Amino acid sequence: MAVLDTPAARDAAKQAPRGLALSRHVVGWLLASPLALVLALFLILPIIMIVIVSFWGATEFSIYPAFQFDNYEFLFGSPVTYSVFLNTFKYAAITWVFTLVIGFTVAYFLAFHVHSLTWQVALFLLCTIPFWTSNIIRMISWIPFLGRNGIANSTLISWGVIDEPLDWLLFSDFSVILTFVHLYTLFMVVPIFNTMMRIDKSLIEAAYDNGASGFQTLVHVIIPLTKPGIMIGSIFVVTLVMGDFITVRFMSGSQSANVGRLISNDIALLQYPSAAATAVVLLATVLIVIGILLRFVDIRKEL
Repeated sequence: MAVLDTPAARDAAKQAPRGLALSRHVVGWLLASPLALVLALFLILPIIMIVIVSFWGATEFSIYPAFQFDNYEFLFGSPVTYSVFLNTFKYAAITWVFTLVIGFTVAYFLAFHVHSLTWQVALFLLCTIPFWTSNIIRMISWIPFLGRNGIANSTLISWGVIDEPLDWLLFSDFSVILTFVHLYTLFMVVPIFNTMMRIDKSLIEAAYDNGASGFQTLVHVIIPLTKPGIMIGSIFVVTLVMGDFITVRFMSGSQSANVGRLISNDIALLQYPSAAATAVVLLATVLIVIGILLRFVDIRKEL
């Protein structure tokens, strides 16, 4: 049967791919709509509510809907706010450095020095053992170890390293950062290890064949190819540390504070608008930090 070559037939042939593409577009949106609905209900809507409440007013006995900037004026007008935010950045930066060094070292050892897949899995699972208990239990376990009469001080005294117990081991910035590193190092190990396992081993062999030393191979081959994993781990660690409040409360003996602790105190005093305003500023700060980190590498290739 002959095919009619008419203008109408040619227009129909052109419209067919467009209609197919449109139908695929509609099907794609329909498939994504359940997840979009879940994100809207449990992520976007709560954030919108927090932003709205941050403009409300509050007295000692009640909270009333309003649109005012009193909470933000009080927040940015208090020197305590800047001190607390600076303390939060300090905890996040120091914890990030230590978790990056430890996480990169562990991931490098598992990826390039353990050649058996069975041993890689076994050692990786060994790293997850602390996560079999809650964060609070792992956090509190440091208190008898770092206390004035704890294991650390008793050991150092018995070895003759010190003459009297060290007071700064517990209820100090040292104990807070130590606990942060203990809690969140695995969040750095996992993405870096995952990225290293994807590196083509022939690239490393080619670097050695061209006369590169181990350090040069690490700097010019492994680290650049591991940047996506480093950025993902950095986002995890920084956001978790900046939002944490219970660790700072317990491990500093309530002698130090971060933004999360500030929000927690406002909630305990039923000052929800003030807590919401602080949460909005913290959210904006975290998003800015994440945006800066994403400028260094495109992690969409890793996701």
